[in-house]
Amino acid sequence: MSGDKLKLPAHVLPYVLLAFAALALASPCQAQHRRTDGQNNSTPQQALDNRQDAFQANKAKGVHASYQWELSGPNGGHWWLIVNDGTYKTGTGKIHNPNVTFLASDEDWVAMSNKTLNVSWAYLTGRLKIQGRTRKNLSTFTIQRIM
Repeated sequence: MSGDKLKLPAHVLPYVLLAFAALALASPCQAQHRRTDGQNNSTPQQALDNRQDAFQANKAKGVHASYQWELSGPNGGHWWLIVNDGTYKTGTGKIHNPNVTFLASDEDWVAMSNKTLNVSWAYLTGRLKIQGRTRKNLSTFTIQRIM
């Protein structure tokens, strides 16, 4: 099996792509946004906080999307992200009718943000679940474009 490539069914691919994009918002994936003490994030809140300064308002003009994270575990909870025509808001708690909801454990979400757990693998093994209108958001909102 070495050299074999993992092929995803066509109906799964949009979910995996959206998971990658959303994690780009909530994780410090670029070197300039990593913690300067060399440590990885240890909580979901820390991962989200470390990504705040990466937002590019000029690239988010015309974008209208909302995302909800529901994380289980001792550091779990509910986080949300809303992009509305060049503005970016995040917070804790639940929002009404998010476009997409991500479900995972706190440990898995932190591992994905630290890039020690592959997002595709997490999705394919059920450790990351995605609910909502993903196809609509893939065509109208690419998180990586604005972060």
